[in-house]
Amino acid sequence: MGITVETTPNPRALKFTLDGPVGGPATYTDASSADPKIAPVLELDGVTSVFMTANFVTVTRSDEAAWDDLKDPIVAALTASFG
Repeated sequence: MGITVETTPNPRALKFTLDGPVGGPATYTDASSADPKIAPVLELDGVTSVFMTANFVTVTRSDEAAWDDLKDPIVAALTASFG
C-alpha cells in the first residue's frame, strides 16, 4: 500500500493519504475509544489526535514530539491497519 505524506497549514499536523477508504469522518483523541484500526496511531507517544475521512488521515502531534520520530511508525501502523 502506498501512503503519501503531505504537510498542512498546521505545522503540528500531517496528512497521510492512502490508496483506499479509511472510514469516518471521525476525530479521535484517545486510543481506548477510537476505531480499532486507528487506535495504534493514537498509542504512539507524541500523537494527540487523529482525524480520518475518505482516503486520508490527519495526525496531530504534541509540541514536544518530532515528525522525524513519528512519520515512519505512523505509516507502519496505517499500513498494518488498512493495507
